[in-house]
Amino acid sequence: MDTSKSIRSYLDELSSNSPTPGGGNVSAFLGSLASGLGTMVCNLTIGKKKYAGSEAEMLEVRKSLEDFREKFILLAQKDNEAFDRVMDAFKLPKETEEEKAQRVEKIDQATFQAAEVPSEVIRLCNDVLPLIDSVAEKGNQNSLSDAGVAALLLASAVQGAFLNVLINCSSLKNQTIAGELLKSAEILCNDVKTKSASIVDKIIQRLK
Repeated sequence: MDTSKSIRSYLDELSSNSPTPGGGNVSAFLGSLASGLGTMVCNLTIGKKKYAGSEAEMLEVRKSLEDFREKFILLAQKDNEAFDRVMDAFKLPKETEEEKAQRVEKIDQATFQAAEVPSEVIRLCNDVLPLIDSVAEKGNQNSLSDAGVAALLLASAVQGAFLNVLINCSSLKNQTIAGELLKSAEILCNDVKTKSASIVDKIIQRLK
């Protein structure tokens, strides 16, 4: 996504009749927001005498979360680009049998790539979640609710990303490959949702 634009500009684009940015883009953006919130908790922990024992770990976690935030932003842009490639493939000529065959192949290739992007979003969310768990456990407890929001955002991100894997896989010509991609994405999505719920539950119990 174009990070030089304002949030309002992004929301205006999101609300327009343009298909991009869409749900896949938003799912990746949620991952960047979760990473950003986790980074914030790290920054509110580092340098505090009370949390001196966890400072070294929080410094490492912060660096990782900053890297993940950028990866999510890149995936948000790639989601737009992947959709555009699918649309371009549908515009290819189909006058001759050869053109029709080439068009179908290009559509299938582009659609598979469009399914791979949200699959990567799910994988990244799975990698980020343990970092958020660490932040919740060892970070500044005055920001415990922020860590909880980050975990919830990751759960929403994987569910949104999975919907985009699903819709693209449903139209792939090779349903064997589609099924494999869909199965792995679903397993990881469910795992992230379960772990996220566990983290949030622990946070709620500690806040009560």
